[in-house]
Amino acid sequence: MDSLDLLQTFREVARRGSFSAAARALDMSPANASKYVAALEKRFGVRLFNRTTRKVSLTDAGHLLYQRSGPVLELVQMTTGELQDRAHKPSGRLTVTAPHPLMQTQFPTMLSRFLVLHPAVSLNLQVTNRVVDLAEEGVDLALRVGPIPDANLIVRRFTCIERVVVATPAYWAEHGEPQHPRELSAHRTLAALQSGEAPHWPFIDGGKRFELPLQPYIETTSVAPLVTFAMHDLGVIYVARVSVAAHLASGALKSVLEDFIPQDVWLHAAYAQRRQNSAALTALVEYLEKETPKQLMPSHV
Repeated sequence: MDSLDLLQTFREVARRGSFSAAARALDMSPANASKYVAALEKRFGVRLFNRTTRKVSLTDAGHLLYQRSGPVLELVQMTTGELQDRAHKPSGRLTVTAPHPLMQTQFPTMLSRFLVLHPAVSLNLQVTNRVVDLAEEGVDLALRVGPIPDANLIVRRFTCIERVVVATPAYWAEHGEPQHPRELSAHRTLAALQSGEAPHWPFIDGGKRFELPLQPYIETTSVAPLVTFAMHDLGVIYVARVSVAAHLASGALKSVLEDFIPQDVWLHAAYAQRRQNSAALTALVEYLEKETPKQLMPSHV
């Protein structure tokens, strides 16, 4: 028997001074009402009621429990109401992780609009390229670029991340523009690598995918500095178009080999499989599915 049910039954008997009246109010049998109070008395090891054939009255211990249990039950009922509201109305704090390059797109603006739509929701945005453990680190939603192999997560696919191979016109003028990806082996490549990963770039040729092994001129653990290196004529980079869209539009960088680049990398959202997700998380996932554009663009805000 649930402790709250026992306390509610006890308080109803105390208020009405009768097991049968309390049972009617609680829609249970008088025998069950008596059983619940007896279970409470056994649990505490004290008698809570003085019982006669005509009257039921509280003992000293019963008076104490009646006084102390009221605020507890009120707090539980209030909390229950708030939790039920959260299950149906978006509210509370969401913890979201997203990679650094996503911060250069419309994504922060989209999050801002979501928070305006749902003012009862607050946000903890963790910007990291690291693959986080959602359960271990208390993350509600992880936005990731590329495949998510974890079968314990629910994964939603949002938009394709178009990629490009670029360098400055001055670099291409000095070293020549490649006509096939394998010609990049003779170029200075600038690459971002994950820990323990062999440097390579993916391409397609005749519908077949292949990996071009690299001997990078510059290696980094983040894409962010590669654009600066490339802008100084230091070599060739392979990045998301959104990262260099402004430089491509101005002519500061030039794209090559576009027919050889597989466009199969997607932005995904992942969240834990739970029987009940919060209304805030459900609302955010649905909002991002609806509002994420087919092509991410640089943010101008």
